[in-house]
Amino acid sequence: MEGANKRLIREKAYELGFSFMGVSAARELTDEARKLEQWLNQGMHGQMHYMGNHFDKRIDPRKLVDGAKTVVTLLYNYHSTQTQEDPTAPKISQYAYGKDYHTIIKQKLYSLLEYIQEEIGAVSGRCFVDSAPVLERDWAKHSGVGWIGKNTLLITKGEGSYFFLAELIIDLELEDDGPIKDYCGRCTRCIDACPTEAIHPEGYWVDGSKCISYFTIELKDELPQEMQGKFDNWMFGCDVCQQVCPWNRFAKQHQEPAFDPHPDLLTMTNKDWEEITEEVFRKVFKKSAVKRTKYAGLTRNIAFLKK
Repeated sequence: MEGANKRLIREKAYELGFSFMGVSAARELTDEARKLEQWLNQGMHGQMHYMGNHFDKRIDPRKLVDGAKTVVTLLYNYHSTQTQEDPTAPKISQYAYGKDYHTIIKQKLYSLLEYIQEEIGAVSGRCFVDSAPVLERDWAKHSGVGWIGKNTLLITKGEGSYFFLAELIIDLELEDDGPIKDYCGRCTRCIDACPTEAIHPEGYWVDGSKCISYFTIELKDELPQEMQGKFDNWMFGCDVCQQVCPWNRFAKQHQEPAFDPHPDLLTMTNKDWEEITEEVFRKVFKKSAVKRTKYAGLTRNIAFLKK
């Protein structure tokens, strides 16, 4: 019966637009807990203080969801083959091109959970999309949808790393999928290419407080002068370690209309960005993840690039 239930859920997940699905038994992640504690103790989360909150729930989903038995990991493609037309314009990470992924994917997860309850019975659980203390990449690794690369991102053998991760944590027992092997091999392209040297020389460890995404999105203070000239012209997020990853040559164009960029986003010139008004900001980034940095944050980032 377990196999049939998993098949049913997988078919519906693919129907909803998810690219991959994997299953892992809900349990405490002891090895990951030690690594997370070490990472936090070294201050690599910078001002992302929320990373240290709810530590017990972060390492054990059974403390987050009552009666949890299974973590279902789902991957949703956001890769876009479209690019900004002006090569000198400040750059924005692909994941923020369209509407806020939290909203779009959460709705699909709710639909999937409702389907499970209708087809299988009294199943209880919760939906998560990068908005709660869940070790998403670790669960993705344990469920076999990919491996965690040297840039610490989840990489799939067939399609690369341009995916949003989402989870259903449910009280329904399903057969474990188990992890796959690491296919990074001797490659060090992401390590060599990182503009701020945020990735450890041996990989698999990122100093979040040195990452361009951290500076341009999470940091609310003034940007540090020692980082001047090291942002590779990124004004929101950074895709460098994904752009150089050989596995991303297999990345496919997403099929989600909600992730298509506002037409102005791709045509705005370097000068347009330098002179962006709050009105234009609101129009271009309506319902976008970029709103998180606010108009003041984005203009701060753009000004920093021009110094």
